[in-house]
Amino acid sequence: MSPVVVPDREAMHALGRRLARLLRAGDLVLLVGALGAGKTTLVQGIGDGLAVRGPITSPTFVLARVHRPLGDGPALVHVDAYRLGSVAEVDDLDLDASLEEAVTVVEWGEGKAEDLAEDRLVVRIDRTSGVAADETRTVTVSGVGERWAGVPVPG
Repeated sequence: MSPVVVPDREAMHALGRRLARLLRAGDLVLLVGALGAGKTTLVQGIGDGLAVRGPITSPTFVLARVHRPLGDGPALVHVDAYRLGSVAEVDDLDLDASLEEAVTVVEWGEGKAEDLAEDRLVVRIDRTSGVAADETRTVTVSGVGERWAGVPVPG
């Protein structure tokens, strides 16, 4: 997909809700972006769209949180791989045990979590300026694998 400009936190949250409409149990989403890029805000929107129990906060120190569904939808497994140094440490989290039944979103997963599933969405979030107060981001969503072939991802 072409990059989309996201002007603020509310728009990032809304993008997460739109992405949630495409997600189903077994899906893996990798979030790529610098510290403060809006990854957790996007996950909060995904959680709202999936209608899971919250609140959704960054799992930096617990590494992974499971948010159970409020209804019939899938759970959300929210992972923060920032403090993990290798693929082996991600593997130690035993995420594949819940991968089939939940939507798994991994912040800082690039280079560490790709082996969890052949099919995945990669969401890259980039700041558009060097001004700290500017909330504008450029977001690029790309599907990898057969699951995402031909699926129109929101922009």
